[in-house]
Formats: sequence, structure tokens, C-alpha cells
Amino acid sequence: MKTVKDYIRTIPDFPHEGIMFRDVTTLFADPRGFRIAIDQLLHPYAGEPIDRVVGLEARGFILGGAIAHQLSLGFVPIRKKGKLPGKTIAQPYVLEYGEAVMEVHEDALQPGERVLLVDDLLATGGTAEAGIKLVEKMGASVMGCAFIIDLPDLGGRAKLERLGMNVHTLCTFEGS
Repeated sequence: MKTVKDYIRTIPDFPHEGIMFRDVTTLFADPRGFRIAIDQLLHPYAGEPIDRVVGLEARGFILGGAIAHQLSLGFVPIRKKGKLPGKTIAQPYVLEYGEAVMEVHEDALQPGERVLLVDDLLATGGTAEAGIKLVEKMGASVMGCAFIIDLPDLGGRAKLERLGMNVHTLCTFEGS
């Protein structure tokens, strides 16, 4: 029986030389693989007191939307700066290769709401940390962080756990 990891394609030297890009589009394209991933991502949270699912741009939208649907919850996108049409709250963060800003609509979450944060890949944890900070700025709390892939050598999981986050991943790949 195939595992989630078996559906993920590795592309060497993308987007830069020396990077092994973990491509989840092959997982998304396979109906069985996608179903397995969604079921495994949401399993620890089924029956938990969660009010919303938050997805990080862009692949987190695909996963988060499917998980929100399965849990009968609303979905909230956290996007790159300038992509949302209404009033937003912003959070800068550091990428492996520079800096960026994430935004969420200022009315997307209510104080006291409990959210599940979802994305495809946990590398350095910078994007996820920005998402967590945005959720917390709104007075909501992150009940868990779910990712398909963990790149443990880059330290993202440890960073999120130091922030007190419960981190759930489906597979790991060594290196970057």
C-alpha cells in the first residue's frame, strides 16, 4: 500500500541549485493519494473543539479547504501581501531567501475562536510562525498545525514547538 510520501515527486535544483523541491502536485493529482493525505491530516483533530481552518498561501488553500469541508468548518486564507481585497492585518516574516509579508482580513476570525493552521510543507517555520502571529493578533488561538511534509533539518518543527504549538506532519524528508 502506498503512503503519502510515495505520491510526492522530488525535483532537484529547483528553485535554486542544491535544493531538492518536494512537489505535492503529484499527490494532489492522484485521487487516492489526495484522499489519504486529507484523511491523515484531519484525523488528529476530528472531534476536537476547532472553529475554523486557516490555510497558508498557496497549497495550504487546497488542503485547508478540503479539511474544512470534511470537518464542516469555515475556511480562512492567509495570503501574501496585496492579494486580499478588504481591510487586512499584516505580519512580516523571514524566508530562506529574503523577507515577505502575510495578510488576513481583519474580520476573518473572532476573539476566542480556535483554529487549525494548515500548509503543505514545514521548512524553517517562518511562514507558519507569521500565520500563528496573525491568528493571535486577532484574539484567536491555534489549536494545531498540520503539514504534509516536514524538513526537520531546517528546524521549523522545533521553532513551532518552542511557540507551544502542537505540530502534526505526515512524512519527513532529510536535507533541504
